[in-house]
Amino acid sequence: MIELRPFSSLGGANHGWLNAKHHFSFASYYDPARMSHGALRVWNDDEIAPNTGFPAHPHSDMEIITYVREGAITHQDSLGNKGRTEAGDVQVMSAGSGIRHAEYNLEPVKTTLFQIWIEPTQQGGQPCWGAKPFPKGDRSGKFVTLASGFKDDADALPIRAEARVLGTTLKAGESVDVALNDNHKGYLVPATGAVEVNGVRANARDGVAISNEPNLRITALEDSELVLVETAA
Repeated sequence: MIELRPFSSLGGANHGWLNAKHHFSFASYYDPARMSHGALRVWNDDEIAPNTGFPAHPHSDMEIITYVREGAITHQDSLGNKGRTEAGDVQVMSAGSGIRHAEYNLEPVKTTLFQIWIEPTQQGGQPCWGAKPFPKGDRSGKFVTLASGFKDDADALPIRAEARVLGTTLKAGESVDVALNDNHKGYLVPATGAVEVNGVRANARDGVAISNEPNLRITALEDSELVLVETAA
């Protein structure tokens, strides 16, 4: 089954410095039909104004993946980690038993990003943070694993979940085939462009919730940049 969730149907809030859209129930947005998708709990589409951001706040027992689309985000946490993650790069924070962090857009331009939360397979554990560049040229025409809880995905950022986060760029007319593991769900969002997923069209920033579809054919209708999360059901 493939369920299209148009961008216009998403929840969200505009705080001035932050314009956020929520694919799943989050903060003041609540929809009992959109609580999670497998182990995927949050997919926020954030636009952050220059020289603003999130002051220090706590997290625990969640895998938090940040996919930067434009601009850059600067991270600082209670473990002493500091880093700047720019467009094309990915950062991962395993909140574990508890961590406080701050995220700021210190750039002179707007930053846009996807922030994805995935429920871990076990609670607790030492929190950690990491970031890595994933050049778009290296994922042209094929999915590259950006973050993963599977040992075979050695080049991906590690997370503590039965899940993986993948990215690709496709030129108009290109197709890519994806096989989901048994009993896994998928959630796909085009950052840019438009695609068909097993014949269902999705435009930029739409969500595509995928269940009981072991094989996907994704065809770009326009030049497109895509992020796909595969999680345990």
